[in-house]
Amino acid sequence: MRPVVSFTEDASDKNSDQAVLPQVVIDGSLEDLAGRDRIWFLHPDSGLKQLRIVDATVNGDRTTVTVNDTLGNFGDEWLAVPLERRQRMSIPSALGLVLGIALLLGMLHGWLITRLKLQPFVVTLCGLLFYRGFSRWMVDDQTMGFADEFDNSLRLLGTGKLPIWQAADGSDSFGIPYPFFVLLVIAILAIIFLNKTVWGRYLLALGRNEEAARYSGINTQRMTLVAYVISAVLAAVGGMLFALDSNSIAPSSFGNFYELYAIAAAVLGGCSLRGGEGGIVGVVIGTAVMQTLYNLIVLMKISDKLEFAIIGAVILLGVIADELVKRWAAQRRAVARAREASLEAKTPPSTP
Repeated sequence: MRPVVSFTEDASDKNSDQAVLPQVVIDGSLEDLAGRDRIWFLHPDSGLKQLRIVDATVNGDRTTVTVNDTLGNFGDEWLAVPLERRQRMSIPSALGLVLGIALLLGMLHGWLITRLKLQPFVVTLCGLLFYRGFSRWMVDDQTMGFADEFDNSLRLLGTGKLPIWQAADGSDSFGIPYPFFVLLVIAILAIIFLNKTVWGRYLLALGRNEEAARYSGINTQRMTLVAYVISAVLAAVGGMLFALDSNSIAPSSFGNFYELYAIAAAVLGGCSLRGGEGGIVGVVIGTAVMQTLYNLIVLMKISDKLEFAIIGAVILLGVIADELVKRWAAQRRAVARAREASLEAKTPPSTP
């Protein structure tokens, strides 16, 4: 703990409209402090208060720290407890690192499945357990958060809205969340990739019948690798948006059963669990239905203990419907082929 020597409240600069942030002078040379670090202030009467460091300057045996908020009533009994960040990576570098790690993990899963011939379910399940356990170990199973550090910058990507309408008195408003635009961009790119490129047609062929796709000349191992890389990168994008929206992550529970929601949304959107069938628009609609279903559970005051039971029932009904539709379509095709064969048999051969 370091004694606080002086504290300067925020005030307006006479030469500009900008506010001058509060500054705290701490006894001691704290050369390792930098912007984005945290600092606790302890007072016997006022208790604890945590602030974010905007800037820190060392002047001899004292350190002047600019913080993002005021301490209130200043007294000689304040003590400062600086907390250094474990990393000082820039935001673009951190985002790029997350996407890069996701890409490598997707390649690893694809390699294990295509080269070592492991079952895809086993690989993804083991990956889920390993990554969750490793993340809990890294942070000592503690909840990690951003506090107010990115409230006016990066966090707007997960919580901000594009204003469309606002009441004159400001009491009510309507806006489109920024994550919707992220969804829209990804959906459009996915539609183009899946329906307008040869790689997308290869993926559909691979999902429908891998053996037939390989005999037709498609590099099935490469396309499987591409599928897992795309899946991992999109999962990373979704994870970052969820983290920014919630502003904190508990590694023991954050994201639990999200894979269940993804499966349910895909099934409701018309994707076949056999593979090779489905569309991006259907998946988006299925996702909206899942969110609507969750909202209905809340609005109808259904016990949250039944949430997973309802989602499980929805998935089961979707699979049953998919199976019935497949059988009905197969019967229709069989009847059509039989009718064509019958007509050909009844048609007399043409005379020369």
